[in-house]
Amino acid sequence: MKHASFRINPLAWSILTAVAISGTSVQAQTTSASDSVEEVVVTGFRASLNTALNQKRENTAAIDSIVSEDIGKFPDSNLAESMQRIPGVALSRGDGGEGKNISVRGLGSTFTRVRINGMEGASQTGSSDIYGAGNSGRGFDFNVFPSEIFSDLTVRKTPSADVEEGSLGATVDIKAPRPLSFKDEFTATGTLRGVYNEISESTDPRISGLIAKKFADDTIGVLVSVAHSERNIREVGYSAVNILPGYVNGGFCSPVGYTGTQVPANNAAKGADELNCSTGNPRTGSAEAYDLWRSLTGVSGQPGGGVFMPRIPRYLNSEQDAERSGGSVTLEWQPTDRTNVALDGLFSRYDVVRRDNYIDALSLARNANNNGQPMMSIKELEVNANGSLVYGLFDGVDLRSESLVDRFTTTVEQINLSFSHQFSDTFEVTGLIGRSKSELENLERLTVNLDAVDTDNYSIDFRNGGNIPILSYGIDVANPNNFQYAAGLSDGTVLGNWNIGSSSRTTENTTAGVNFGWQATDAFKIKFGAQHRVSDYKVRTQQLAPSYTATRNLPAGVSVSDFTRIVKGVNDKLGSNTLGNYVGVDHEKWKQAVGFNDFEWCGAECGAQSPEVKETINSAYLMTEFRFEDLAMPIRGDVGVRYVETDQHSVGFVPTAAPAGSKYPTVALPVAVDRTYDDLLPSANVVIEINPSLLARLSFAEVISRPDLGVLIPSGSVNATTRTGSIGNPFLEAIRAKTYDASLEWYFNEGALASVAYFEKDIDTYIQSISSLVPYSELGLPNTLLEGSSATPADLFTVMRSTNTPGGPLKGVELNMQLPFTFLPGFWQDFGLLANYTHVTSDINYVLQSANGVPTLTTTNDLIGLSKDAASATLYYEKDDFSIRTTGSYRSGYLRSIPSGGNDSDVLGNKSTLFVDASASYNLTSNVTLILEAQNLTDERNTLYIDSVRQDTLFETRIGRTFTVGVTARF
Repeated sequence: MKHASFRINPLAWSILTAVAISGTSVQAQTTSASDSVEEVVVTGFRASLNTALNQKRENTAAIDSIVSEDIGKFPDSNLAESMQRIPGVALSRGDGGEGKNISVRGLGSTFTRVRINGMEGASQTGSSDIYGAGNSGRGFDFNVFPSEIFSDLTVRKTPSADVEEGSLGATVDIKAPRPLSFKDEFTATGTLRGVYNEISESTDPRISGLIAKKFADDTIGVLVSVAHSERNIREVGYSAVNILPGYVNGGFCSPVGYTGTQVPANNAAKGADELNCSTGNPRTGSAEAYDLWRSLTGVSGQPGGGVFMPRIPRYLNSEQDAERSGGSVTLEWQPTDRTNVALDGLFSRYDVVRRDNYIDALSLARNANNNGQPMMSIKELEVNANGSLVYGLFDGVDLRSESLVDRFTTTVEQINLSFSHQFSDTFEVTGLIGRSKSELENLERLTVNLDAVDTDNYSIDFRNGGNIPILSYGIDVANPNNFQYAAGLSDGTVLGNWNIGSSSRTTENTTAGVNFGWQATDAFKIKFGAQHRVSDYKVRTQQLAPSYTATRNLPAGVSVSDFTRIVKGVNDKLGSNTLGNYVGVDHEKWKQAVGFNDFEWCGAECGAQSPEVKETINSAYLMTEFRFEDLAMPIRGDVGVRYVETDQHSVGFVPTAAPAGSKYPTVALPVAVDRTYDDLLPSANVVIEINPSLLARLSFAEVISRPDLGVLIPSGSVNATTRTGSIGNPFLEAIRAKTYDASLEWYFNEGALASVAYFEKDIDTYIQSISSLVPYSELGLPNTLLEGSSATPADLFTVMRSTNTPGGPLKGVELNMQLPFTFLPGFWQDFGLLANYTHVTSDINYVLQSANGVPTLTTTNDLIGLSKDAASATLYYEKDDFSIRTTGSYRSGYLRSIPSGGNDSDVLGNKSTLFVDASASYNLTSNVTLILEAQNLTDERNTLYIDSVRQDTLFETRIGRTFTVGVTARF
């Protein structure tokens, strides 16, 4: 292992050797005064590690597990955060820095199946746009669930024929506790916590409880668990939205007396002439700064093409009120040792109100038609060798206060009945039937904007060397009188406006399956079975009637100050001489001011879309498990094949002109597509016991991962003015791959493991959203959508459409160590270490542009969401009534998209992160335990960037440290 460790980069190695501490109690009991034999009872964290290690050792597939330390005590506050400790698992964080999704061996959440109590699970919730604003059907958002209602989870990294298909990365099994598994006839636990965050400066409650009771000579059991938490989140940071070369929006306003082409050209409507960039906005630019900007042409060869500017540079303040409630109910009946029947019910609700406030420099995102960048004068300019903006001072800048309120609720319900029965010592049957439903209701996503035009002395300053610039606005942005709403300029431009959306996404999964097992001989067990699964994904949208969407003048006597509030303290939390207070909108006061509650809503009759996708999956499998104990090196494993048939029914809606006499000008017409495809998926897992403590594992499988349900919708939309559009693709093929795994596991002591694993995935096909030039007539959309524009059916449109593309290889190595220090003397034997490191490489073929389906521009890069290096280390200590542990989790940078919007930038990526957490507990009595926890001790921030060379900052927020104090009691 020492030799292997030298291949790890220095940062990863520093994590693997980090000092961490944890909890478990070891009790020694002398059986009698004359008997020196001791019984060692291992409990707590160390016991949970040993249980998980035994599960890994005995399974024929490659798995890793996390088991509850005690009844109702899962190791972490969030399921996804717990899985950071599993080799090959990297965490993706969402709003407030909370764990949301996982990546397994470089493959993101789209490629990971999650089963809850044995059946397919779905969980979709909202988020900030920067974090994806919600998945589209298959991804699993772990932050919906309180961890207290579960007892263990398992990450299955290699397939077996008896495990349902659909995973390219891993299958994650989450289980709630069962009442007959408890030792005592009656069990009750309760936990109360207070959670404090230094950014929100709020202390929030978190409570949980569990009751389990056995009846009828321990043949019937009932269990009820509940959990509830509230959290007030605050993030502060910076966002650029995008980075654009200087020519994209038409350049900047040329200074007075410039001898070249005047920008903007004379325009009476805009007030542009030889002395003015626009009405009341004089040409104040410096010839030196303007010439520098024009001289940097970049790869485009156009003036300003070598200067890269933030599209909408802005500070942000995000405040989120979240409530998470969940519970489980289980009825279990075990009349004999051969029969078990269980009815499991589970419920979770995640209710969020998020308020985002930005203060923008909007001109940099607009062209001359919208009085944008060409109306800005450059007074000072400094760029670095790569063309990234270092400092700029401008006049004539339009500012915007942007205020968003986003209200969404995710509700997950599941009920399933499972049974098992042994007819004889050699023949058994198990089965499951159940239904789950995940519904995300985005009740309101409302944005209200206030504008201040032609402000002078606006500056962007990166000279402090950090990722976040110092932005100066030239006016008092905390004074509402400096902003306008529903005001008009002479050219028709409206200052201050609003927009709103309302929708819901629902995924229902119905599962039924039966499995048979026959122990044919001592060496062979034959298993076969069949499953039926239906996934029904529906989107429901509504929109305001067209006559209510325009921004109206404020009623007489109402001013901007009547519906604004002041966003305070951003500079206190963000630092670096950043902005202080600024004005934002109070949405409820705005609604009152404009009479919003009386506006009219409509659905498909006015163009709103309500698409759906229904998948019916029927599968059957046949496999054999084998065990040869009499060989010099015992061998065990499984070999099998799974056949799957998928029926897909997709319904989309196409907007079209309404018939004469209709109330609304546009309606949405349904379009349906049906298709069927099948797959034959072989798999094999082999375990060779080289000696009693050394195991070798080999695995091969063919796997599929179906497309996100949302991209299978046969709908489309176009903008006839810009000749752009987006089209769904119900004919997408599943992502298919061949997977190979090999590992060595050395169980060199009780509770100890050192292992190395090599894995390879040959991805045959991939799915991308590709920009293509396509004649409008080939899009299948009605020509009525072109009415009122100059476009014709023969015109080429730039269309984004998800398409199957060539994939590529993915290869990686995992190192894992679990080491209790029981071999050390005295005090040191109560310590222990968990450490793992994963290195993954990939070469995925990306199509950047195509024409009529033929690639015209391609590139090769890493898989989206893949971190080449991921590492985690936990050092723990446990003695009698006290335990403490700390964990460091490192994830190297990864790509978020290719291309990142083009415009001379090749990628959009996420920089590396290192999060350090700690927890401690002390048994005040035999039944009462004090809990202390801390998250993000290093005050880590999340940073997104654009372009692999320049790495210009796109987004960075500070989430701060979180501290928890709690007490748990067991009765």
